[in-house]
Amino acid sequence: MSPSKLLGIPENFSAHGGQVDHMIDVVHWFMFALFIGWTIFFLYCIVRFWHRNNPKASYHGVKSHLSTHLEVGVIIIEAVLLLGFAFPLWAERTDSWKEVQNLNPVRSRVVGWQFGWTYHYPGNDGKFGRVDPALISGTNDLGIDFEDPNAWDDFTSPILKIPVNRPAVLNIGSKDVIHNYSIVPMRIQQDAIPGREIPMWFTPIKTLETYVVCGQLCGEGHGNMIGTMEVVDSKAFETWATAQSDEALKVHKK
Repeated sequence: MSPSKLLGIPENFSAHGGQVDHMIDVVHWFMFALFIGWTIFFLYCIVRFWHRNNPKASYHGVKSHLSTHLEVGVIIIEAVLLLGFAFPLWAERTDSWKEVQNLNPVRSRVVGWQFGWTYHYPGNDGKFGRVDPALISGTNDLGIDFEDPNAWDDFTSPILKIPVNRPAVLNIGSKDVIHNYSIVPMRIQQDAIPGREIPMWFTPIKTLETYVVCGQLCGEGHGNMIGTMEVVDSKAFETWATAQSDEALKVHKK
């Protein structure tokens, strides 16, 4: 039985999501065990120390070390969860950039702003052009330097579109305040911090169209900061990305 599914967690669509769901289930069962244990202890204390059974106060205190043993046991279990599950899962999710490159991932910069998301793709050459905040304008909201030849075929999109069964590396950043880029069906999220780009990666295993949300309170429009993500088949993605890049090259090449 999966507590997370009983509580309505959305279906998993990423390769690593099963591990995350398993960890959530383990934590739920652990918290359920704690709830039962402490409830039994609470009821025991009510009966054991009821005023009719103990009309006279005792000033000697607790002589048994049972509570100490229970606390040590809880600490050990929590340490096992942390060292046995959390750290190994984190180690598995972190790879060197060389290893990631060998996987031929799709790459995109994700830039948050009040209150939306903009996606910057590197184009057919696979290289991002230089970005300079001083170049941000009404027609260049990410400040891409189109004097840089690597930027000529770069293009931006209001939606995130990626192919299925291929790793995606997203560099998360922000133009104004701290946001949080959260894709619940992919079991992944990352803070978007001004002045920094923090990579996160995952591999979608099913096609879908879903929402991405901001998981960090960022202003009065926070609740409406919803983006769109599409996971499509590889051919459809290549057709779309190539067309977008070719069009950008026609506009920006000097």
